[in-house]
Amino acid sequence: MTVTGKPRGTYAKTAARRREILEAGIEVFSSNGFRSGSIREIAERVGMSQAGLLHHFSNKNELLAGVLELRDDQSRTLTNMDNPDGLEQIRGLVSLVGYNASVPGLVELHCILSAEATSPDHPAHTYFINRYKWVVGFTTAAFENMRHEGRLEVGVDPASAARSLVALMDGLQVQWLLDKDSIDMAEETRRYVQSLLTVPL
Repeated sequence: MTVTGKPRGTYAKTAARRREILEAGIEVFSSNGFRSGSIREIAERVGMSQAGLLHHFSNKNELLAGVLELRDDQSRTLTNMDNPDGLEQIRGLVSLVGYNASVPGLVELHCILSAEATSPDHPAHTYFINRYKWVVGFTTAAFENMRHEGRLEVGVDPASAARSLVALMDGLQVQWLLDKDSIDMAEETRRYVQSLLTVPL
């Protein structure tokens, strides 16, 4: 039997404290960047010692993956990604790319951690596997929706287009981190997606 409802007692306090730590992590990395941001500063923001902070996580990498996971949850509220219309979902995804340009520290954290997490024994390995499955699946479904409505160019395969789009976004992030003045991630993403559509993006 599954019992639903709010967590109680010690578990509720621990979950709330963990959430507070992750939110502080987002603030630190957003404002200071991944290299400049530190576990010490996160701990100071929540009034804890570094040892006390890491007590809520297995290690530093689990904390960092938790920051990205919370970032993902918050990002979905900033877009139309929950809209049932495929076109609006893709528009939301493009908007999210534009938003990411305002939080370079989190983009840097994502790029570094995703590369390190290709190792099966990395604490964030499962998180990134599940994240890519979700993102590619979500994007594939949006493109399938548009193909059904005649808004996708003839010959475009939704699954292939989804993987190409996700790969493009990841690659653009690396190029942007290397030289932020040389590229507009949202515009490049928009231009690619528009080439797949029969309607204006």
